[in-house]
Amino acid sequence: MVSPDNILIIDDELQIRRLLEITLSANGYKISEAATGKEGLAMAATSQPVLIILDLGLPDHDGFYILKKLREWYLKPIIILSVRSSEDDIVTALDNGANDYLTKPFRTGELLARIRAAIRQSQGTSENPVLDFGPLTIDLANHTARKNNELIKLTSTEFSLLALLAKNEGRVLTHQYILKEVWGMGYQEQTQYLRVFIAQLRKKVEDNPAKPKLLNTESGIGYRFGK
Repeated sequence: MVSPDNILIIDDELQIRRLLEITLSANGYKISEAATGKEGLAMAATSQPVLIILDLGLPDHDGFYILKKLREWYLKPIIILSVRSSEDDIVTALDNGANDYLTKPFRTGELLARIRAAIRQSQGTSENPVLDFGPLTIDLANHTARKNNELIKLTSTEFSLLALLAKNEGRVLTHQYILKEVWGMGYQEQTQYLRVFIAQLRKKVEDNPAKPKLLNTESGIGYRFGK
């Protein structure tokens, strides 16, 4: 893979930065590095990265603060890479604008897959009215979905839910975010309601609803479309 994409790593651990530099450079990415939050904010503005990998345990500022400051102007993907593994930390990061969250230690293959998915999603699936996922196609303009060229009967709510997840392929969406986007502010705590609709969708779009490949659960957090 040859790519001009520049990725900014904000992490105070030298060994982690070196591992990421070797892994990402071998896959065609250019790398910028910052060891503090302040340095990371400055480099994000000057190096124009296509994606940022952000640690939460920085020496000068908490990573959540840096995430919030970045999201005041930076619109491209941010992946959190942290030793913090609690559901509260993961949900807080995702609700504050992170595109994805991986815990240390991590598998480099999984990180590369998450990076590719985040960059692909940021490059504008919304500009394409038809999303193609092999046997499943979703026509955003006509509000229809087909599996193996056969029309899937979906309610308007089911289609809205499917479209939201598909447009964010590879990104973890929290329960609260999905409920707010599809049903509105008053439904943000109705996680059981969401589970029912996800189960219905799986019966309609998955080959094996018990072992989903498209509508994947992130336990205690939300759902991810695809890997």
